[in-house]
Amino acid sequence: MSSSTPHRRTSHTTSHTSRRTTHRRAAAVALAGVAALIATAVQSGTATAAPDPSPAKGNELVKLSPSQRAELIRDADAAKAKTADDLGLGSKEKLVVRDVAKDRDGTLHTRYERTYDGLPVLGGDLVVASEAGKTEQVVKATAKAIKPATVTPKISAAKAESQAVSAAKAAGAEQPDADRAPRKVIWAANGTPVLAYETVVGGLQEDGTPNELHVVTDAATGAKLYEYQAVENGTGNTLYSGTVTLGTAQSGSSYTLTDTARGNHKTYNLNRGTSGTGTLFTGPDDVWGNGSASNAETAAADAHYGAALTWDYYKNVHGRSGIRGDGVGAYSRVHYGNNYVNAFWQDSCFCMTYGDGSGNANPLTSIDVAAHEMSHGVTSVTAGLNYSGESGGLNEATSDIFATAVEFYANNSSDVGDYLIGEEIDINGDGTPLRYMDKPSKDGASKDYWYSGIGGVDVHYSSGPANHFFYLLSEGSGTKTINGVTYDSPTSDGLPVTGIGRAKAEKIWFRALTTKFTSTTNYAGARTGTLAAAGELYGTDSAEYTAVANAWAGINVGARPGGGEPGGGTTFENTANVTIPDYGSAVTSSVTVSGRTGNAPSNLQVGVDIVHTWRGDLQIDLVAPDGTAYRLKNSGYDPAADVHETYTVNASSETANGTWKLRVQDQGPSDTGYIDAWRLTFP
Repeated sequence: MSSSTPHRRTSHTTSHTSRRTTHRRAAAVALAGVAALIATAVQSGTATAAPDPSPAKGNELVKLSPSQRAELIRDADAAKAKTADDLGLGSKEKLVVRDVAKDRDGTLHTRYERTYDGLPVLGGDLVVASEAGKTEQVVKATAKAIKPATVTPKISAAKAESQAVSAAKAAGAEQPDADRAPRKVIWAANGTPVLAYETVVGGLQEDGTPNELHVVTDAATGAKLYEYQAVENGTGNTLYSGTVTLGTAQSGSSYTLTDTARGNHKTYNLNRGTSGTGTLFTGPDDVWGNGSASNAETAAADAHYGAALTWDYYKNVHGRSGIRGDGVGAYSRVHYGNNYVNAFWQDSCFCMTYGDGSGNANPLTSIDVAAHEMSHGVTSVTAGLNYSGESGGLNEATSDIFATAVEFYANNSSDVGDYLIGEEIDINGDGTPLRYMDKPSKDGASKDYWYSGIGGVDVHYSSGPANHFFYLLSEGSGTKTINGVTYDSPTSDGLPVTGIGRAKAEKIWFRALTTKFTSTTNYAGARTGTLAAAGELYGTDSAEYTAVANAWAGINVGARPGGGEPGGGTTFENTANVTIPDYGSAVTSSVTVSGRTGNAPSNLQVGVDIVHTWRGDLQIDLVAPDGTAYRLKNSGYDPAADVHETYTVNASSETANGTWKLRVQDQGPSDTGYIDAWRLTFP
């Protein structure tokens, strides 16, 4: 007799640098009007944004079955040549469909990779929002035109490989070697796109984690352009979850840890090994583990249960069927190495792997660890946030955010939801958690607030501000006790933040991740993307939208509406991207202010977000409705990228209502960029 049993009862007792922002969609964040305006802005680089008195709201993503998603991907693939033409891509550029999401109103968000002359473009990804076949909004990872000077390398692939292996050795890798021959690519994630080699180096990292170091080398000069580690790891807790129900399969008198209800997710035993798939857990009965780390099945039961919870969370809360949205399960490997105190996700095997902790006594297989690792997979197939610099911090924070969300979703009495990461693993030896979301710096290394150099910090610590943002947005600032844990969350400006609840906060982050973020999104880009998501879900005049802005300001990203005065102030914002010509004429972006009385204030706040490879070239002015110009920034020696500043202008002699403009001119050669967003705040 052969049968398949989707659920079973298990005996298990309780016992743990690239600083580029995304080229974001034009007008949904705020206050720009109609789709036609947005489309024009994308094509021409100019736009006028005005407050929308009746913003669309409640526009959540619909739940797509794997077959529905596959059909949408087929449709997008069939139309990709026309889409490329609509976007004005060059004749050598092609689009490759990666993912599709759909709103309740029918809007499609299609995510693409790009190729140039047959070569993959790293940092060329983009998201196109369309309705009834018409392109409305575009989010790009880079504003640069993909026009490399050549596709003929000057250095050999062997030289690029040698440099990559040397980089891995310098990082402490053991027996590093190229996994495959370097491939030619177009590197577009930093500055002007160039021909490059990408080499992937294998072996083991210094702590025993598998090595998949990606090194990007300029094919003309041999200079290293970028490197990142593709094995995305994070330590969570080893709290066991009591007696739980698992999905398994039965064939005759034998059972396996194969979850037939969740894409056939399987759990394997590496038995202290560090390579291969391992052996599928198989047993003669339907009971796994005994709650003791000495029983090999116990860690397997935890990992399998955590994977099931994470699958259910993404499907039931966000409508996503599996990590890729295609209904196919990943797999888990437990008992990796000896005394290995970590867990990690690998795209190459589409799997999660867990060590057994110090002394092999604390398997890292709890709910939030499983959710953290699986969420790396979701990030990989959606935004694809580069695992380095600010985007790497956002990648790690995304996994912590959804690990927390899954833990609350599980509602498991043995592992209650909290905003602590690794609270039971006791890695520090004193009972303290590994990470804190309410005040990340309590771990001794994570950062509470954004600052200009945070992209140079390890991604597990540069994730702190985004974790802090999520806590503030969910629960607010100050002291609060939840499920027996007391939190006390500060803000960078000392002003309070009122939370909107975790359920809304996680909806906003997921929508931003899947429809707004790209591989190069940084903290400023995350702010813009989450504001866009909040506006689409709840309206730009909503308390939720305001809370998002306040929570970001609370970690030093952007300004508060109304200058921080509770209940006061009005912000008018334009998020349409405007290309700034290199060493060319000035360009402008406009917002129309209405509904004000009298003159503008003496402390008018002008928030400016510009992406540019050398901000010293830029001269920036605010132009009032009567044509009077107020200098915000002069050009001059300033060896850094991007402008993310809030300027205060005495505009008390100007009539408030009318069309205001941000005017930007590039006054130096060789560097380019675009106006990403700007806003006027009337306190």
